[in-house]
Amino acid sequence: DVQLQASGGGLVQAGGSLRLSCAGSGFRIDDYAIGWFRQAPGKEREAVVCISDIASPGARYYEDSVKGRFTMSSDSAKNTVYLQMNSLKPEDTAVYYCAADQGYCSAYTRSYNYWGQGTQVTVSS
Repeated sequence: DVQLQASGGGLVQAGGSLRLSCAGSGFRIDDYAIGWFRQAPGKEREAVVCISDIASPGARYYEDSVKGRFTMSSDSAKNTVYLQMNSLKPEDTAVYYCAADQGYCSAYTRSYNYWGQGTQVTVSS
């Protein structure tokens, strides 16, 4: 079974940093597009960033507000992707989800067949 396990969330003050991890099992992350999404209270789930070695290697950032602050990376040996979040702002507060699909990176939730359980990130002002 394809499974994703997200971790690393927590409570941090504005300006602080967190690193989220998403460990994959039952598949190789190199063969899939892996995306990070977030959902704030009362809002729809939105795409943050995606990484794929298929066709267009490298990370694709969908959320302009995180560019320059968030960095997505992967470790094939650990079958894990990471989201390094720096200079965190209160508006980054959300549940963060990782998702995977055998297709290409996409900003649409419907494009991903597999989802992790989510990890809460809370940024205090």
